[in-house]
Amino acid sequence: MSGSQSESASESASVSGPPVPFSSLPLSKEPAAARLNAWGAYGGRDELGFLNRQTASTVAAAAASEIRMGVRVTVDAPLDFLGTKPLFGRQAFHKEVYQKAPRVVHDDTWSFNTQGSSQWDGLRHFGYQAAQRFYNDTTLDDIAGTSASGQTNPHVLGIHNAVQHGGIMGRAILVDFRRWLDEGPGKEIVKRDAEVGFDNFRSSAIKLDWILQTLKWQDNTTPRFGDVLIVRSGWFPAYRALLANDPAELDRIANMKPPAFGGVEQSDDVLRWIWDHFSAVASDHPSFERWPSPFDWSLHEVLLAGWGCNIGELLDLEALSQECVRQNRWSFFLASVPCYVPGGVASPVNGVAIF
Repeated sequence: MSGSQSESASESASVSGPPVPFSSLPLSKEPAAARLNAWGAYGGRDELGFLNRQTASTVAAAAASEIRMGVRVTVDAPLDFLGTKPLFGRQAFHKEVYQKAPRVVHDDTWSFNTQGSSQWDGLRHFGYQAAQRFYNDTTLDDIAGTSASGQTNPHVLGIHNAVQHGGIMGRAILVDFRRWLDEGPGKEIVKRDAEVGFDNFRSSAIKLDWILQTLKWQDNTTPRFGDVLIVRSGWFPAYRALLANDPAELDRIANMKPPAFGGVEQSDDVLRWIWDHFSAVASDHPSFERWPSPFDWSLHEVLLAGWGCNIGELLDLEALSQECVRQNRWSFFLASVPCYVPGGVASPVNGVAIF
């Protein structure tokens, strides 16, 4: 069943919780390496995953509760903000503007890696590495269109499913971990709780306990089922400081193999919390989770391949953080429509937070 077909069955339904409890996972026992998978929870041929949680009633309720002032804040960084030094060895953004002589008219062409700036990871981006499976037991051969099982959909698990669903929309909450760390009690708490603390450019973890303490500090921000989780680590000001003051260190970081970044900790407690509350997750850092993972599994595997949960990365959350302080609330309506590319792996966010 395609994403749009799946939605037609659930569009008007009110979803109040996960389809099964976290304790029931994995739903498919084979392959065993597909840990905590929820394959079949939304149907055996579903391609939406967690976006099934963004029903019409959920989005309508979010709009009613969150859009009050009409203030809008973009969460996308420029497509070319990494310049000629993109992360992970990816291609740099290239733009060509040309005049269509003899008319006084311009066109332009863009060439870029969809992971090179603010992005949504789609469901064909990252699979279970040992099991070699994507969401709902999709194989590499299925995506390549050469499956012996007769897979005839060359666009299976493409980012277009999110577009046909109407985008990634609803109530979102900002976990302003960086502000809690800099202006709240976070600095002393992190110093006491961690061996090395948190560093945007080291493989270090944002603990779930710190996230929950940040939400409490933010006037008791409370997640609701179907929300989008957004975590601010302060990666963008840290990156800009290196760009201005230590470009050699930035070169070293860009060329590291594997690269090392701070991010959300890998733990079953984090996964249980996400399973119980959210419809998508995002952050301002390059990998959402601490990278590389210290375990033989990653959040990317479970979220994307196990649950069909889109991951947003490199969102520029600086203006959003400031607006949340001005509004004295850390929840808002998020409207994001990925680029409509059938079979696309990822997409710019094209996102706006509305208060």
